[in-house]
Amino acid sequence: MKNTPKNNRIQQTAADQHLIDGFTHAASSIASLVIASATVTTKDIVATLQSRIDSRKTVETARAAWQSAVQADRALATKTKPFVAALRGSLLASFAGNIDTLAKFGLTPRQKPVAAPDVKVAAAAKAAARHTMGPKQKANVKGTVTPTAPATAVPTAPAPNPTTQPVPPAASPIAVAPSPVTPAPAQAAPPVVTTAPRIP
Repeated sequence: MKNTPKNNRIQQTAADQHLIDGFTHAASSIASLVIASATVTTKDIVATLQSRIDSRKTVETARAAWQSAVQADRALATKTKPFVAALRGSLLASFAGNIDTLAKFGLTPRQKPVAAPDVKVAAAAKAAARHTMGPKQKANVKGTVTPTAPATAVPTAPAPNPTTQPVPPAASPIAVAPSPVTPAPAQAAPPVVTTAPRIP
């Protein structure tokens, strides 16, 4: 066994216990020792070593209890996290316009997210392409909208059969008889007037 000091707590406890065992076996031959210019009895030496062992045991017990407490704390935090989140949301909704009341609970009003300029431009272009309106634009629309009748599907004629149809024979030309010309009536000659001679 090496005589170097032990750094590990378990090793230190084992080393102190070996010292106690040695002084217990040699108690009849070693009544006291001079330690740091002071005479210390074997009984006091054993008591000092035993106090070191007891202190380490207390630390180990406290450490185990601390680890158990940490695990219990984490489990409780995970279990109650949804409840606390819902509680905060309820307070924010109930006192949305009351900053002072929310401050008493350590809360601040929710801020509306501000979209970046490029996001706004992209959204406007998308709405214009879809011919959609935002909430403010819809609020400005007034009047009664007349519902339109649903469009009725027009039945389409079946496509003609691509098979070759027989071509009818060409009609023969029909001779057109000349129309009879009625001669104009002859004009009557004007009557001849004969004047009788005057007798003096």
